[in-house]
Amino acid sequence: MIKTDMLIIGAGPTGLFTVFEAGLLKLKTHLIDALPQPGGQCSEIYPKKPIYDIPAFPEILAGTLVDNLMEQIKPFEPGFTLGERAETLDKLEDGSFVVTTNKGTQHNAPVVVIAGGLGSFEPRKPPIENIVNFEDTGVAYMIKDPEVYRDKKVVISGGGDSALDWAIFLTDVASEVTLVHRRDEFRGALDSVEKAAELAKIGKIKLITKAEVKELHGKDQLEAVVIKHTDKEKEDTYLEVDNFIPLFGLSPKLGPIGDWGLDIEKNAIKVNNARDYQTNIPGVYAIGDVNTYEGKLKLILSGFHEAAVMCQFAYQQINPGKRYVMKYTTVGGVEGFDGSKKEAKKEVVQSIA
Repeated sequence: MIKTDMLIIGAGPTGLFTVFEAGLLKLKTHLIDALPQPGGQCSEIYPKKPIYDIPAFPEILAGTLVDNLMEQIKPFEPGFTLGERAETLDKLEDGSFVVTTNKGTQHNAPVVVIAGGLGSFEPRKPPIENIVNFEDTGVAYMIKDPEVYRDKKVVISGGGDSALDWAIFLTDVASEVTLVHRRDEFRGALDSVEKAAELAKIGKIKLITKAEVKELHGKDQLEAVVIKHTDKEKEDTYLEVDNFIPLFGLSPKLGPIGDWGLDIEKNAIKVNNARDYQTNIPGVYAIGDVNTYEGKLKLILSGFHEAAVMCQFAYQQINPGKRYVMKYTTVGGVEGFDGSKKEAKKEVVQSIA
């Protein structure tokens, strides 16, 4: 059984930053994540997509943010159980918890922190009869590595930010980009809509609206799609393609965590945000996009804030009666479990007699 001070379920940005905040308090951490690598959505869904609202970074790729977080927490030597899903939560007589994964790995800690983002995700698939036949052979529901589409003919379906942003991005990668949407209006950011329209005017994007991809053709590999128009007078459009990417979003699900007896509201875990982000189960906290409270903002920076506050209260729970005085890192520095030490150089002031 793996024992630690704080067990973190979810290795996305919020979960990773929790390692840092816990480390400052000399708390050992271990993370569980169903994905095979740390980073959550940032690694799995949009590693090459820029993020613009991380403090001090006017622009940073999601994958780079994860890399930076991994470097930041390295001195605190967190443990990882990756590629396994947290299944059950049991409370022991001593007040600690045991979390068991779907592969039977057991973890024991006095505090459990759920930082699972929006939970596990399933893509919203368009109702095309044979679409599953081309999954991994031309059909993908998310873009992980844009280079896969280098010099390829790509069709993207969707009318939101993801469809617009990737259609724009791939104009510099793919040989041909077609964006299909069932309406004339898009639900994306205005600048993205305007940029896509500009690229359509100069022929960089083939824009087809009031239409949907209804058929896929090919043998072992996707070879063509058939686009049907809302206007019945228009004939179906047959396009030879290499890749079809329907971007209709992902359906979040809490999964087994939803059966732990937590107070859940609209697929999110209710917490006490006036104090410590604790759930209705004492010793179990929820931070990041997975939690909900009045005024909640589902932003990475909000998760970072919640992690910092939560760790202060969790420390008191793990060390009852032990006094802790918070020190700013600019004063106390950062001392890792690996023996490393980061601190500001001390200025030597010499008095003059």
